[in-house]
Amino acid sequence: MLFQMVTRLTRGQKQVAFVLLDAVTVLAAVMLVRLLDGAQTLPDTPAPWLLGTVLAIWAAVLGWVMGLTRSRLNAYEARGVTHTVIYALALGTAHLGLSPVLGGAVPPVAHVTFVLLVMVLSAGWRVTLRQLTHHIYLSGPDTLRVLIYGAGTAGQQLQAALRHARGIRIVGFIDDNPTLQSQVVAGLRVFGPSRLPQLVADRRVDRIVLAMPDASAADVARLRQRLRHLDAEVHALPCFAALVREGLRPAQGAPVPVADLLGRSGLERELPGVSHSYLGQRILVTGAGGSIGSELCRQLLSCEPERIVLVDHSELALYTIEKELRSLIDEGEGPGPEIEAVLGSVLDADLMTRSLRRHEIDVVLHAAAYKHVPMVEANPLAGLQNNVLGTRVMAEAARACSVARFILISSDKAVRPTNVMGASKRLAELVVQDLAARSEWTVFSMVRFGNVLGSSGSVVPLFEEQIARGGPVTLTHPEVTRYFMTIPEAVRLVLLTGSFARGGDVFVLDMGDPVPIARIAAQMIEGAGYTVRDAANPDGDIEIAVTGLRPGEKLHEELLISCDMLTTPHPKIRRAQEDRLSEFEVATALKELRLALETRDEAAARAMIARWVEPAPADGARTGLA
Repeated sequence: MLFQMVTRLTRGQKQVAFVLLDAVTVLAAVMLVRLLDGAQTLPDTPAPWLLGTVLAIWAAVLGWVMGLTRSRLNAYEARGVTHTVIYALALGTAHLGLSPVLGGAVPPVAHVTFVLLVMVLSAGWRVTLRQLTHHIYLSGPDTLRVLIYGAGTAGQQLQAALRHARGIRIVGFIDDNPTLQSQVVAGLRVFGPSRLPQLVADRRVDRIVLAMPDASAADVARLRQRLRHLDAEVHALPCFAALVREGLRPAQGAPVPVADLLGRSGLERELPGVSHSYLGQRILVTGAGGSIGSELCRQLLSCEPERIVLVDHSELALYTIEKELRSLIDEGEGPGPEIEAVLGSVLDADLMTRSLRRHEIDVVLHAAAYKHVPMVEANPLAGLQNNVLGTRVMAEAARACSVARFILISSDKAVRPTNVMGASKRLAELVVQDLAARSEWTVFSMVRFGNVLGSSGSVVPLFEEQIARGGPVTLTHPEVTRYFMTIPEAVRLVLLTGSFARGGDVFVLDMGDPVPIARIAAQMIEGAGYTVRDAANPDGDIEIAVTGLRPGEKLHEELLISCDMLTTPHPKIRRAQEDRLSEFEVATALKELRLALETRDEAAARAMIARWVEPAPADGARTGLA
């Protein structure tokens, strides 16, 4: 109740109250002077009252002119006290001059007493009222309760800065130094770290601020990780003096420029628009809830298709992308395309066929796949079933339903693979190439990606997580390199190549030179405001630890199986010309795969891969296919 009453006062109402308080203060000072002068009671003659009234009016005018009644209470510090002294002296001069005129002459010492009383009373009510209102504001429902970890100089600086901040209440200090614990610093109790859980619960702490400028960034990150189980946010505070002396470091968590990570400029602007190819079309996207599938759906909205059908086996992912697309449509102009969500697996042939026919699909963008190399390596049968047979089901259904275009999203790991995931994507390419050779209506094509920055499972989110924990950042080999592209580049490539396809094409994007992963790790550490700890810099913040190549991992990825390249209408996109299996060979490979899946025979599945997929040359990579 009191909080609402105080916070609802307007600035003008507060200033009127301050004027009245100053007037009452001066009148009280006049009366007190008379009492201190020897009178036993307040004077019963009109002269002192008249003098007090005149001085009160003069005090109101003077206080307004000097800004005392217009200044904020929380800004009443040394400068406000100085103005109060000048204000009291000016009123004392008026008291000296008006007393004889108004018939209220008093001894000379009374004028000095009056000045001192005005100073004490004026400053006193302001300080008291400031403390009272500050307490009221700190009792409000939106008050942020803060605990400072570190009672040293930085912690005390923070406490001083926030002492009178509206809506922020410092509830105490935490410090690892036993000599400080149980002491009082800047009016606040210092507690030991063992008291943290109890303090957070009992004092309803909203935020813990780490004020430890001498601690390394890695130590701060590890402390934040240790405190994450508490029901409070944890933030780190840099040293103010260090910021001034050394200049601002990059903000922790600041993104590294994409061009630095790619080793080249982005190609989004160099890839032309593709709206005309999908205008009025009915499009089905598999894996619509994934990082690539969801971006495909977002970019398709601008192409003004008639309908977008979303397919995913993850209920949460499907719900998320459907909700986002409907929100984007509501925010845009015009009705937008119809959005349909299909919850199910691409291995369900009946569901996929019925979905294609029911929605009269013109284009299928097949992004559904298991793509995490270590996960698929540990679960080869599931990876092969989803990536190979799932592609076969979707492609066969597209041909049976006379879909105009089918685009498979593949990977550079499909080129001479050394792991099951790459082999599954190469087999999926061979399946699509086989159907392309026998299709009378549907145009089949494939797009081969490099690593997509920011997609799930890529090194960027992994490195971000490791840096947030204080390291180390793990690297499988100091010389490992990869081709990288952005999600917008990847999606624009998919949509663009759909208009280039003639049947059985494998499209690749000219992504420049492969990028060393070690360089990306160092750039991300430095971009986050830290330094790399190595032999040349033993006092650095975060170490890059080499863990060794994982089973099936290559040192260097490739984009092409053969050197033959054909041009396309765009100079940055190439069409690969590669050998393919015959219809009989594809059927035999699929028969062997189905038998291995039925018998749950991983050895047979790996033998099938070794027989039908061209392996990588012996270059030192550890293979998981043999």
